[in-house]
Amino acid sequence: MAQVNVILLEEVPPLGDAGDLVKVKAGYARNYLIPQGKASVATTSRVKELEHHKRVVAEKVARERSECERERDRLQSLSLEITMRSGEDGKLFGSVTALQIADLIAERGLEVDRRKILLSEPIKQIGEHVVPIRLHRDVVAEVKLNVVAAE
Repeated sequence: MAQVNVILLEEVPPLGDAGDLVKVKAGYARNYLIPQGKASVATTSRVKELEHHKRVVAEKVARERSECERERDRLQSLSLEITMRSGEDGKLFGSVTALQIADLIAERGLEVDRRKILLSEPIKQIGEHVVPIRLHRDVVAEVKLNVVAAE
């Protein structure tokens, strides 16, 4: 059986992800993948274009990652403190939310989107807490937050 090389334009579960170069049977490519817009024939110019595109994307991701790692280092050097009203047992009246943490970080001159702050639930207890902040898919900063009781 004849086989052809195709470039996947979108994810096809048994074959691979978008941008992958795969070898499939000619009938499968001709009758299903190409008419459905899921793949295109892998000519030499398209393969070169794909490789160039992958290099450009990889360089961009590497730049973004290194920038996020620098920001992670700046964030992890911070020690935040917030004063909240609390009861005798150390339980807060209210809670510390991602928005309040983002505002505390902004006061220090760094901008963090509140949606990147990964609180599983709002902080409701006095004490030291570690707050994870996802800056990139692979880069997570951990900021120390000290919640102090108001007198």
